[in-house]
Amino acid sequence: MESPRSGGFLLEADPSVHILMISGVKMLKISLFVTCLSDALFPRVAESMARLLARYGVQLEFPEIQTCCGQPAYNSGYWDDARISAKTILDAFDDSDFVVSPSGSCTYMIHHYPDLFKDDPLYLDKANALQSKCYEFTQFLVDVLGVTDVGAVYPQKVTYHPSCHGSRLLGVKEQPMKLLSHVKGLELVPLPFAEDCCGFGGTFAVKMADISGAMVTEKSDHVLETEASVLVGLDMACLLNIAGNLRHRGEKVQVKHLAELLYEGVSVHEHS
Repeated sequence: MESPRSGGFLLEADPSVHILMISGVKMLKISLFVTCLSDALFPRVAESMARLLARYGVQLEFPEIQTCCGQPAYNSGYWDDARISAKTILDAFDDSDFVVSPSGSCTYMIHHYPDLFKDDPLYLDKANALQSKCYEFTQFLVDVLGVTDVGAVYPQKVTYHPSCHGSRLLGVKEQPMKLLSHVKGLELVPLPFAEDCCGFGGTFAVKMADISGAMVTEKSDHVLETEASVLVGLDMACLLNIAGNLRHRGEKVQVKHLAELLYEGVSVHEHS
């Protein structure tokens, strides 16, 4: 297996890889769509996702030409600018079997691409193709690979925040719950008002800072009510927002992406 490389991480072959056959297909070509936040600020998230996927016999690659998916420009109404980024993404993942991302928000942005390129036949075809093969990490692990138990051990009290784009728009609800339910030793505590927005919302957090601040404070209150030692989720933007509020209040709750938690749990189990 080649080593996918980005500015944020270098993935070497996992010595514990086991081969999983899916409909007779071996060594699926999986492209990592790591997103801006993971590449620039949270490389451990992308690395954890990649190392977990590598255990199931897939061929991983990181197309280095990938850039921002264009969501900030798109959501702000700058569609021409969004198309520039989107074209780079479409070219980067043109020949992949599947594209997997650690962000439900960025994954859902791909669903806007057909509308962005409705007047461009070449890129409209690419947009439709990418939309059909691009998955959020837990979607791919559970729905495509059929994996619900990665063999992790994580003896902590954990609560889960479902980010808006992933849960409401992509429909990613049961997949993370299935994965968490099979982690040995993990106590999953329901988060009160879990589906309430954390207040991030991209530029919303800047344009409506007071409202955003009130929303994330309320979200943090609910996290603390659970008495969980770890908050886990699927979108680093939301987790960054909540983590910042918790740190500002002097709280010690750890905040992790689910890929990090699962890979840490696998590593501990295999070295114990």
